[in-house]
Amino acid sequence: MTTAFVTGVTGQDGGYLAEQLIAEGTTVHALVHESGHTEAHFATRRLPVTLHTGDLADPVRCAELIAEIAPDEIYHLAGVSSVGYSWERPVLTAQITGLAVAALLEAAWQLQERAGRPVRFMQASSAEIFGSAERSPQNENTPLRPNSPYGAAKAYAHHLVGVYRGRGLPATACVLYNHESPRRPVQFVTRKITRTAARIAAGLENELILGNLDARRDWGWAPDYVDAMVRAVRHRTAADYVIATGRAHTVRDFVSAAFTAAGVSNWESRVRTDPRFIRPVEAVEQIGDAAKARAELGWAPTVEFAEIVARMVRADAMLTAGGGTARTENTDVTDQ
Repeated sequence: MTTAFVTGVTGQDGGYLAEQLIAEGTTVHALVHESGHTEAHFATRRLPVTLHTGDLADPVRCAELIAEIAPDEIYHLAGVSSVGYSWERPVLTAQITGLAVAALLEAAWQLQERAGRPVRFMQASSAEIFGSAERSPQNENTPLRPNSPYGAAKAYAHHLVGVYRGRGLPATACVLYNHESPRRPVQFVTRKITRTAARIAAGLENELILGNLDARRDWGWAPDYVDAMVRAVRHRTAADYVIATGRAHTVRDFVSAAFTAAGVSNWESRVRTDPRFIRPVEAVEQIGDAAKARAELGWAPTVEFAEIVARMVRADAMLTAGGGTARTENTDVTDQ
């Protein structure tokens, strides 16, 4: 039986990944911060995940866990996931999103040397590594030009994956473009949009406050991207893969689709911009070319943009009807 070790398991992607792995018969272990909260989280979803407390900032503990669990597969999803937050805490971002990957890769390689068998490693990389790309769409050969502390930390981790792959570790980096679902936390701009649209439709709010409406992103369906991760890890040859739909939409398009799904007309009168929500440096257009993933992994996105937004709005409408509340400050356009 395959054993997997997952970081970031309580996030959007981590939950979908755990569900897929368990459904396939994989034994799942996960790194978490507070066992009480996360045990309740997994009990609610009835997922048999073995939880291990630890911190990415503690490389010794992470290495001990990998040695103890001796996983066949390692999926690294955790880290600072907000570009905006990375500008506020650049050093912490470098430590958690960048340096921690070095510790995990080294622990995986050490385990592989001791066990005499492959230890497959997957790094959740990000379209932000391309930053101010000179051309679109971006693919695996696009030069890395990050323009934020988050992107720089991810770029460092991305390069390390290649370094350890050259050392003999079957390490893969999935360059994930924006991907959404109803499980997206509310501090992300997409969830802020769908939640506010649902609340405006219910008469509970009057306006939606955003930053740059013209930023263009390549949005996909999160479970599709998780499936790509598993395919990449289990492919016969470790490599890097861009995971994207190849189609870009503006934040304005996302807002329009959300209000349409919520049944609210004349959305422009309900939306205003605020400079607080605009990044210091904005990657204006991010579009991914996933031709390699399609050809080598047999992967393809399954849910169209408008349906992704509609599913999120419907979920938020149900939460609103049930009295669900959540803060939506400090929002940001990011991928994970």
